[in-house]
Amino acid sequence: MCAQHGRTRAVKHLDEAQQYEERAHPELRALIDALDALDLDNVEAELANEIVTLEFADGAKYVINSHRAARQIWMAAERTAWHFDWVDDKQAWIDDKRGHELWQTVSTALSEKLGRSVRLTRG
Repeated sequence: MCAQHGRTRAVKHLDEAQQYEERAHPELRALIDALDALDLDNVEAELANEIVTLEFADGAKYVINSHRAARQIWMAAERTAWHFDWVDDKQAWIDDKRGHELWQTVSTALSEKLGRSVRLTRG
């Protein structure tokens, strides 16, 4: 491998990492803002260190976090985990196994947990 090719690959890797950061961080911030705007009873939402934690009155926790190495947003709720990739043509974070969109997945998980319809919307 020539030095030029190695440098090109390193620059591409840095560009991809920067693009990921530019998408993931604002997405987590937007999610926490939307959750705060709902003012859900019995749910405490917090964003710290690129981790959104939802704590419920019954002690359950849901976690949504940035996973830099995989360039994904991960979510864990109940006994299920999701890994969301950025999909350019959809301009959305899409689960790599089920094809579901991040915001809809969070809304559905909250609705099921709370026993009522919850719809997150971007501000």
